[in-house]
Amino acid sequence: MKPSLQLKLSQHLALTPQLQQSIKLLQLSTLELNQEIEKILLENPMLEREEPEGDLGSSRAEAPGPVAPAGSEAAHERDQEQSREADREREPDQDFDNSGEAGEWMAAGSGNGQRDDDDEADFQEFQAAVPSLRDHLDAQVALTPLSDRDRALVRFLIEALDDDGYLSQDLEDLLPLLPTELGFDLDDLNIALRQIQSLDPAGIGATDVSQCLGLQLRTLPPSEARQLALAIVAEHLELLAARDFLKLKRALRCNDDALREAHNLILGLNPRPGAQFSQADTRYVVPDVVVRKIRNAWVVSLNPDAMPRLRINQLYAQILRDNRGASGSLSSHLQEARWLIKNVQQRFETIQRVSQAIVDRQRQFFDYGDVAMRPLTLREIAEQLDLHESTVSRVTTQKYMATPRGIFEFKYFFGSHVATDSGGAASSTAIRALIRQLVGAEDKRKPLSDAKIAELLGQQGIVVARRTIAKYRESLDIPPVSLRKTI
Repeated sequence: MKPSLQLKLSQHLALTPQLQQSIKLLQLSTLELNQEIEKILLENPMLEREEPEGDLGSSRAEAPGPVAPAGSEAAHERDQEQSREADREREPDQDFDNSGEAGEWMAAGSGNGQRDDDDEADFQEFQAAVPSLRDHLDAQVALTPLSDRDRALVRFLIEALDDDGYLSQDLEDLLPLLPTELGFDLDDLNIALRQIQSLDPAGIGATDVSQCLGLQLRTLPPSEARQLALAIVAEHLELLAARDFLKLKRALRCNDDALREAHNLILGLNPRPGAQFSQADTRYVVPDVVVRKIRNAWVVSLNPDAMPRLRINQLYAQILRDNRGASGSLSSHLQEARWLIKNVQQRFETIQRVSQAIVDRQRQFFDYGDVAMRPLTLREIAEQLDLHESTVSRVTTQKYMATPRGIFEFKYFFGSHVATDSGGAASSTAIRALIRQLVGAEDKRKPLSDAKIAELLGQQGIVVARRTIAKYRESLDIPPVSLRKTI
């Protein structure tokens, strides 16, 4: 077989390093972007942050005052006056006696009597710190007149509490964990547990929900409603959870008014008394854009706090200009720095374009709220801006906008749609808002079922199945009709 020469033409998509970086920066959140930039700043000497101009603190400190001519009498008198003022500031206050209790207080409060520069910052951190449940209970135990043996036993049980303040383990299981030489028994543990249950917050140290609610009720003033509530939480808590008020009235032999008062008392209790001391991390969101209404039009502007300001380091740039013929890493660093500055700028321009298109499509939402949300897909925004759908998806992920109605992720404005009788479509967000309105306005004695809510929405032209209503209701954390019924 004779060899032959063939020519084939084909197309391949090659992503340049600059394009790869642009795609990577586009999908990062603001926090991730700042972390990535900090990493690049450490690796690239040609890149630096642009410091904001006009530092008020330094300008005030360095602001020159009226200068007298050197060697003049005014300058000499001014220097003498400043020297006398400095001596007066260094002298101790003669009217304040550091002896006695005041001196001891000063010594105990400040150690060596000198103020540390970081005292104010440390105090602010101390104020912001939330004590844990165990610290809160230990502080109360320290002020309780107990023997060392009993105090150690109480603190042992405190360590066994869970985050909600319950003692989930049996005392019989905890007893073998104690040193045998101390001679502890179950009676000692029960006494220590009752001591914990007398501490703040009320309900701490309970073994179950019934006991927790009962401990809280016993701290209230005596009344017929409290007595009835104690009977409910002790014997009929399952009936209350099922909202079976008819059986409750029969079991307790009470009328609607008495049961309603007892029910309101129970609703005011906290079934998780230890949860208020949980050390939950607070995460703050920095919006990428800000939406304002200007001359009856909703306008999107970039948030300057979310935009990193970068520039080329002029010192290294000058070194590179002076050595043009020399080849080295500085040239590649310079090119990478220019790419990064351009890609960061392009990232925020794309974010602004996409967010403005979203706001234009959802302007009814900004005027009237969730009920006016219209269906929107990524493809619609992509076609409007002549972008790829994947690009719009990257832009709308972990990006936030600050609006007069709150801070929302870009993804919030995209959602599924439900057909209407008129042939149009309704946004799932608008349907959830309508469900929330209907449930909020319902008669609590005769709450609306999912089928009834679907019927009411159908009267407004929105065709929704009962199962869809149930799904949306669960996403809104709205309980079913049996649990929403009141007396």
